[in-house]
Amino acid sequence: MEVPIVSAVEFNNTCLSVVSAGGRMSAMAVIPPLPGDKPQNQQIIAALAHDQRSEIAFVRTQVPESNSRPALSATLPQAQAFERELFEQHGILPEGHPWLKPLRNHPELARIETGEAAAVMPGYRFFRVEGPGIHEVAVGPVHAGIIEPGHFRFQCHGEIVLNLEIHLGYQRRGAEELLLRSAPARRLIVAESIAGDTVIGHALAYCTAIEALAGVEAPLAAQVLRGIALELERLANHVGDLGALCNDIGYLPGASWFGRLRGEFLNTLMEISGNRYGRGLLCVGGVRFGLDPAQKKKILARLERAKVDFQRTAELVFNTPSVLSRFEQTGVVTREIANDLGLVGPVARASGCDRDVRRDHPCGIYRFTHVPVATLTDGDVFARALIRQVEAERSLTFVREQLHALADSAVAVEVPRPGPEMLVTSLIEGWRGEIAHLAVTGSEGELVAYKVVDPSFHNWFGLAMAMRGNQISDFPLCNKSFNLSYAGHDL
Repeated sequence: MEVPIVSAVEFNNTCLSVVSAGGRMSAMAVIPPLPGDKPQNQQIIAALAHDQRSEIAFVRTQVPESNSRPALSATLPQAQAFERELFEQHGILPEGHPWLKPLRNHPELARIETGEAAAVMPGYRFFRVEGPGIHEVAVGPVHAGIIEPGHFRFQCHGEIVLNLEIHLGYQRRGAEELLLRSAPARRLIVAESIAGDTVIGHALAYCTAIEALAGVEAPLAAQVLRGIALELERLANHVGDLGALCNDIGYLPGASWFGRLRGEFLNTLMEISGNRYGRGLLCVGGVRFGLDPAQKKKILARLERAKVDFQRTAELVFNTPSVLSRFEQTGVVTREIANDLGLVGPVARASGCDRDVRRDHPCGIYRFTHVPVATLTDGDVFARALIRQVEAERSLTFVREQLHALADSAVAVEVPRPGPEMLVTSLIEGWRGEIAHLAVTGSEGELVAYKVVDPSFHNWFGLAMAMRGNQISDFPLCNKSFNLSYAGHDL
């Protein structure tokens, strides 16, 4: 189906209309002109997800020769990072953007060519709060732990945070550009490296996108194994986050036991793939390895022991008053803010946003097996922790059920060259939330555009909002309750 070109005003109005009706923005990207279009101008395409209807809508506009267009962000906050990215990478000026700052770049003054004229994006100037007793705290980009770099600027009155501004871009690697110019055999390795703790999620998004372009589907056994790997990745990270939250408040029994259990789930993933993070398991067309009966029996026994330990540890943690007193009413994000910013994943569900790609836009094994979606309304650290605990339990149930049902059959098929002049978007519910990969092919079936949206791209602004009104000493706890990816944002 062809995506018609509309005016910039109609493009903005369509996005607003879809979001107002319950949709949200999944991706926005620049694509080359499609056949029959004028070749000299860039085009912008947006993918809009309507979760309740299980629909994805596309809207496309051509950028005028002046390389400027009315900003969508002025009325749709969840578009702000997308439009900053378009300006930074392609020089498309969103006129009237309320927060037009560098998204990933760091030069003191970045001059971006915009056709005949030139637009100037100023060097990064942090927002400042003025007044008696106001002070500023700068943290990072180098931190005290072995973690990725990011800069956090707090405006405080005493211990209370009035505003937090987050500046990233220190992990910019050009992943999308590298994926496009790499040989087809190497692209999956690039996809696996987009975010090191989300190997399965991004690899699965890439594989399903390429398979859709080629018009093929992985065998059922491969779909089952892909789902098992994705849920093991979710388990390892959710359980690890619960342990890290306990560590941040000095509750060492929870930190120790959850930390050990994270290792159990990573080791289970290694049993399946040969790598603790699942590298090398997926391939375009299916998976590389199946499981024999002895392996399934061994993994099921490991998961049964882990389930008992997990439930006992979770019961201990969530019934400890000192834990609850630090988790409850800390770092609150309201449902209204979560919807306005387009948050995804556990942090959105903890704020009452009922969205999960596995249910709303299912693919693979999730078309046949339903994973119940949990939501809470408090939007605090406790809600984000409890959502992780519930989702981990349901992932455990899913993995055990699928292992019992797994048939001994083909796990991969040959995939032909992608079709010409096609557009697809692949949505996967990673452990942080929705992963979106958007791919476009040219006249010979070659990839000519590829866009990646990690869930952290949507959620970093949510962390900034969560800190408002909290003590600055709550930041490590709030930060860990989101546990966002620097590399996934910076690409």
